[in-house]
Amino acid sequence: MSGIGWIVLAVAAIGAFAIGFVAARLSARTSPGEKSVRDRSASAPRKTQGSATRPASGTSGLALADELVTVMDSAAIVIDSGDQVLLANPRAIEMGLVRERRIVVRALLEISRDVRRDGAMTIDLRLPAGTLPTNREVIVNVQGDSLDRSGVVALVMHDVTEAHRVEAVRRDFVANVSHELKTPVGAISLLGEAIEDASGDADAVRRFAASMQRESKRLATLVAELIELSRLQGAEPAPPQTNVDVAEIITECVDGIRAAASAKNITIVKAGEATVSVPAVRAQLHAAVSNLLTNAISYSPNDTKVGVTHRVLDGYAEIVVKDQGIGIAARDIGRIFERFYRVDPARSRSTGGTGLGLAIVKHIATNHGGSVDVWSSEGDGSTFTLRLPLEPAIPADGGPDEEPHADAHQPGSRAGRAATRASLEYL
Repeated sequence: MSGIGWIVLAVAAIGAFAIGFVAARLSARTSPGEKSVRDRSASAPRKTQGSATRPASGTSGLALADELVTVMDSAAIVIDSGDQVLLANPRAIEMGLVRERRIVVRALLEISRDVRRDGAMTIDLRLPAGTLPTNREVIVNVQGDSLDRSGVVALVMHDVTEAHRVEAVRRDFVANVSHELKTPVGAISLLGEAIEDASGDADAVRRFAASMQRESKRLATLVAELIELSRLQGAEPAPPQTNVDVAEIITECVDGIRAAASAKNITIVKAGEATVSVPAVRAQLHAAVSNLLTNAISYSPNDTKVGVTHRVLDGYAEIVVKDQGIGIAARDIGRIFERFYRVDPARSRSTGGTGLGLAIVKHIATNHGGSVDVWSSEGDGSTFTLRLPLEPAIPADGGPDEEPHADAHQPGSRAGRAATRASLEYL
């Protein structure tokens, strides 16, 4: 049965229970037959916290309602006309919505009063950090309905925080893609007009044509990286992994970036253990290391050094790229692996960056069962550490809408940072 089906069924059961409960409370007299039913219910086995005793055949509707709401993933609460809690399932208590037979979230009480006045309603409620014990912002979808004319209200709540986060990521992604594509496309259009106007000036035509080629290359790079990111996020089956020599990959990537480094008089220093192999998709590992080196060169001033080393530590191969560049502000550390996020947008555009490189590195690491971390300080350069398991690993779930959380890429442990710095003392 779907989640909505469970909610409907549970609310119906809660309603049956609540009406009977309130009727019993309001009744001035109790017949012997009714007394015996309540006595049998009271003597029935009690459910433990977070679980329920499954009712036997012929058990009362109260026990059935209790069983249904206990197994629901959503929080369920029934309150009377005085806002006292008649029933709260384990999920409601776990979320911290109920304490001592009272709803502790004022907004839920306001919704219940609106339900009594206006009838059934569904609303998304944003609870600021600190409202619930989780101490983080939570968004709950609240479905409320009046169960009878005495003011008994049922509230069913489902945590939709993650769904809202994913939707926000999708909106941001569409907006960012539109913006990033619009810039080079607009530039190419303007350059085409300029070439047409300067058709009699050969030098101007050559200059505009060169600019058009640069913008076309930027557009092609952006589209290629979007396609690659889509593949990494599961749009296509993952290619088979093979044993890949880490030192060989580093050498290839350094050779590919050497011309850009020479143009800025940047020295690339290599170090590391002779033979380290990891199970990986060779092209993806090459892309990850190349992106890290490209960033190091792009964000380093002239006449500096970039170091790259590799080693084995705790069952992982570590590839470390360190630069002497501008560094990253603390406020940006937690976001640099997001798609299209740029620490310095002006510098990224001047270097031809798309803002997707580190997102690609992050997804490559995740798909290989590894991770990527950064240590950085403004003015002191940055150190990126790519970790890949030495044995095949089941990758973490990295769906198409997953984005790193703020604490996912903070600098590693003190011991890890010390080891990283020690491995790059030659800089």
